[in-house]
Amino acid sequence: MEHARIAVAGASGLIGGALARSLTAEGHTVLRLVRRAPRSADEIRWDPERGTVDAAGLAGCDAVVNLAGAGVGDRRWTDAYKELIRSSRVRGTTALAEAVAGLPEDVRPRVFLNGSAIGYYGETGDRAVDEGAPPGEGFLPEVCVAWEAAAAPAREAGVRTVFARTGLV
Repeated sequence: MEHARIAVAGASGLIGGALARSLTAEGHTVLRLVRRAPRSADEIRWDPERGTVDAAGLAGCDAVVNLAGAGVGDRRWTDAYKELIRSSRVRGTTALAEAVAGLPEDVRPRVFLNGSAIGYYGETGDRAVDEGAPPGEGFLPEVCVAWEAAAAPAREAGVRTVFARTGLV
């Protein structure tokens, strides 16, 4: 397999950290998006709350992976925390998708892989679902629909856009 240059938002999280380690072990170049001033050449500055990304750092990447967002299993869901769950995903995804879309076509990533969740489907009981199933009803399905919709700028710019609907990890 050819070695790729991959930017990862959420590289300090559980899934993102494991992904970054695995990609690096396979010889790929991993660039981590960080919310502070970069300390090395493999870091790219972004501020998902403000919607800013150092888009120049994404230029020439083969893929951008977005796994960033407030944790869903580590604390009680107050109304304020539910808003943080939603906004951390939608704002971050919007910022990255717009940054990717704004790059010149010759340096634009070929793939934008965006996190999502099986919460998209809502409570399904014994009913089997696949990627073609419609979203469920309630908080998590609403978050997932908005989260995935926020990736539209990348898709509309012709970047292959993929959603990783993960479950409990």
